[in-house]
Amino acid sequence: MPRYLISFNEGAMDHIPAEDWPDVGKASHAVVEEAVNAGVWVFGGGLERQQASIVATDGTVTDGPYPETREVVGGFSVVDVPTREDALAWAARIAASCRCAQDVRELMPDPETDAMIREADSRVRRPDGV
Repeated sequence: MPRYLISFNEGAMDHIPAEDWPDVGKASHAVVEEAVNAGVWVFGGGLERQQASIVATDGTVTDGPYPETREVVGGFSVVDVPTREDALAWAARIAASCRCAQDVRELMPDPETDAMIREADSRVRRPDGV
């Protein structure tokens, strides 16, 4: 199935009053639980503000993100669903719970990596540990 990245920009939730954060957290976790129970949740989380590092192709590390970057991801979810419409429906649930708009993008399929993951998972799950 296709995987979709559902994300929001840093600062998108800054309008939420401090006293509402417990309700937002509860609502967000409820949507994650729904996605887990539906078998579509892959991974997700919020990102620490401005804690990025940029690693160049030569291995040089600089603090980031780049100053010219206008938008920085503040949080994301990855779902594995049959259609874009399904991804948009999950994004709508996430948007309502987080009280901010969500960006939806299909991740490019990578059958070779998927096969590597399946193989690694099967080795880990073998009862003999081999």
